[in-house]
Amino acid sequence: MTFTFNHKTIGSMLVGFSLILLFALIFVKLDVDEQGEALCDSVHANKQDMNQCPVHTSNLSWLMVVAFGISFLVLGSGVYMIFLPLRKEKEKDEASYKPVDLARLDGDEQKIYTLIKTKDGSTYQSDLIQETAYSKVKISRILDRMEGKGLLERKRRGMTNIVILK
Repeated sequence: MTFTFNHKTIGSMLVGFSLILLFALIFVKLDVDEQGEALCDSVHANKQDMNQCPVHTSNLSWLMVVAFGISFLVLGSGVYMIFLPLRKEKEKDEASYKPVDLARLDGDEQKIYTLIKTKDGSTYQSDLIQETAYSKVKISRILDRMEGKGLLERKRRGMTNIVILK
């Protein structure tokens, strides 16, 4: 069984995690408040100064605020990811390429177009040179013409180009 993670799934997991975290934080906060109240009552009963009460000098309340803030941020980002529209994956089949009138292309362009199409619509420029036995210059000029006609695009990949049909 394979399970793919898209942003809606991850968003749902973030929302679930943040809700669990929020409930845990609420119970911790209630327990801390109850303990703090008992401690303040004991300090007040001993007639000590309230400024010396450990509850009033503790940074725990700020840590709780930060924890709640983080959990709300996680909740917000999860909700955002759930409501993002799914991106459509571009299918690499015959129907996804724009229709090309091969009669408009010369023999070399037809050969290159057919060769790229048989390789699922993309190949390295260096592979075209090897498979056609054309020179680097001739392949470059053919690809320049085809790129000018809007049939393909070249993207730089390291020391070579990848040629992709549009």
